[in-house]
Amino acid sequence: MPVLDVQHLNVSYRGRQGVARAVRDLSFTIHEGETFGLVGESGCGKSTVALSVMRYLPKQAEVTGAVLFQGRDLMEVPPAELRHLRGNRIAMVYQDPQASLNPVLTIEKQLVEVLMTHEECSQAEARRRAAAMLERVRMPDPDYILHRYPHQLSGGMQQRVVIAMALLLNPDLVIMDEPTTGLDATVEASVLDLLEVLRQEFKMAILYISHNLGVVARICDRVGVMYAGELVEQARNQELFAQPHHPYTISLLRCLPQRGTRHTDELLYSIPGRVPPLTDLPSGCVFAARCVLAEPGCTVRPPVLEAVNSQHIVRCYRWQAVHQQPALVAAAPAPLVKPPAADHNYLLSVKNLKVYFKQAAGWLGLGRRTDVKSVDDVSFSLSPQHTLGIVGESGCGKSTIARGLAGLTPITGGTVLFAGSDFSQPLEQRGQSALRQMQMVFQNPDSTLNPRHTIRKTLSRPLRRFKVVPPAQEREHIIGLLRAVNLDESYLDRLPRQLSGGEKQRVAIARAIAGGPQLVLCDEPISALDVSVQAAVINLLRELQQERQVALLFISHDLNVVRYLADQVMVIYLGRVCESGPTEAIFNLPSHPYTEALVSAVPEVNPTTTAQAVRLEGTVPSPANPPGGCRFHTRCPRKLGAICETHEPPAQEAGSGHHIFCHIPLDELAAMQTSKHPVSALTPHPSHGAGEQAGSPSA
Repeated sequence: MPVLDVQHLNVSYRGRQGVARAVRDLSFTIHEGETFGLVGESGCGKSTVALSVMRYLPKQAEVTGAVLFQGRDLMEVPPAELRHLRGNRIAMVYQDPQASLNPVLTIEKQLVEVLMTHEECSQAEARRRAAAMLERVRMPDPDYILHRYPHQLSGGMQQRVVIAMALLLNPDLVIMDEPTTGLDATVEASVLDLLEVLRQEFKMAILYISHNLGVVARICDRVGVMYAGELVEQARNQELFAQPHHPYTISLLRCLPQRGTRHTDELLYSIPGRVPPLTDLPSGCVFAARCVLAEPGCTVRPPVLEAVNSQHIVRCYRWQAVHQQPALVAAAPAPLVKPPAADHNYLLSVKNLKVYFKQAAGWLGLGRRTDVKSVDDVSFSLSPQHTLGIVGESGCGKSTIARGLAGLTPITGGTVLFAGSDFSQPLEQRGQSALRQMQMVFQNPDSTLNPRHTIRKTLSRPLRRFKVVPPAQEREHIIGLLRAVNLDESYLDRLPRQLSGGEKQRVAIARAIAGGPQLVLCDEPISALDVSVQAAVINLLRELQQERQVALLFISHDLNVVRYLADQVMVIYLGRVCESGPTEAIFNLPSHPYTEALVSAVPEVNPTTTAQAVRLEGTVPSPANPPGGCRFHTRCPRKLGAICETHEPPAQEAGSGHHIFCHIPLDELAAMQTSKHPVSALTPHPSHGAGEQAGSPSA
């Protein structure tokens, strides 16, 4: 008997704009010890499925069909019994752990509450079991963590606490809705490793919802692809990614940057159009309007699910043609013109950049003020029309670098020369011309677009501020900006709430280029977008760079995107540069142990990949009290010994502007690559003595 058996589920919402048919005729099963993945763009109904299983749907929702949990229909379970099942037999892990944890209660109180609510046990016994579970999810020093509040933990630690909370009562089914979306690649890799171990240990069934195809390829046994509320394809993991049969599945996979493909080779594929509104679905195939293989018959009546084999079903009239010629679905776009060769006439030159923050210690903040060294002695340069990618874990100083350059955060020390001008000065001391030449695109357009301003007003402000065009030409110039970001004049009088996430980010980019800047600082501009929208935004940035001859400083934790887009890459750890150089050198031979760990943690879409990864233990130390010597030595899997703790690593030149800051000689670093010598975070350097330990992980 399956742990979860969803049969012909239909979910509709009644609203002012009509009936939104969020989920239609959905069926799937999950067995004990199995992970079933649901993928698709935003608005396809994935989260509605999760809420249906938990029966967390709002009152206006209309539900038909059956959701059988261990043979019992959850739609007919009385409320009192349903409360017992939630958390006890069925648990859910949400995307944002901060929304799941109470900020005013310690971790101990929140974990103990779960046990004492569902089971008859003493507080002492509940605390013991809570500490044991934190240890099982690989939390360093559980007793210390139990006394902390959520805000005192990193994002990865918060997510591990939420997972521990979900597993405390050994549930039979765990629903995970985008549980690793906001995590760094290293933390995400550790969480996925943990889920795999816990699944085997607890024999639980997992419903895993995500738009990250690499994560799904790595962790799931079977995968269902949803589009506009329907299941359009379902198969075993390896078969789905190796031989997809639905045009939508193929299109999603083609949106991802392929290993080895660069922006100089071709533009990324982006699915044209958008998901149709659920209140006005087409009469035929819901994907027909975006499908390059659609025929007149596709729009007459909806297709039904057909069996490719006993484990593979697909909803498409032309799935056999798609299987025979998948390249027809998403032909590669034409390549772009290569950027000019880099020279020493740099547009941006940064020397010994320091950005410190003052932090008060002690009770009520009355103690001695200490420096938080967010960015500490960072140097780099950027040529015109080139892209510099900056990567590293959260808290390493990436965004602080961008904010310091933009003047949003005061610079403590160092020099910043931009287009021949001194940009070390605070923002208020920079002239209008300087402000116009450097603009910024932030991670979340919702926090940067005024919700009360129309798109016309949003784009007119920089035009007037920088006196770009006369007032009589303003409207035509705004329309030109919208067209540059693949929007049209119908957006002029819309408000931000009337736009999708990708459209909002396009408006933010249009505002950034309105004054004709020479440099655009992009701080995680695609992290919250679907893969298709990500591809469109990346292509847009590349096209604008070519047409308007701008340079990009691109910050992201998605290393696949950085590999595709950047000409140069700089790896940051705890405010210091670990490695920098040409993109090919950084990714093809990641020499620094930290770079090696970052690159190896990136999930591959190919589920048959067997490359071993370096897993880092512990968390990034506080920039208020950084370790001495090499700042990475507390987590380094290749630590030499005392020299790493007492001496800053030298800059080693590997050729072509490739610099590695490490005590280990270059030839030894090259010989230690993961592909040759897989390591864990506790593997000592070959030169260690038999009894010498590598650096102990920080708590």
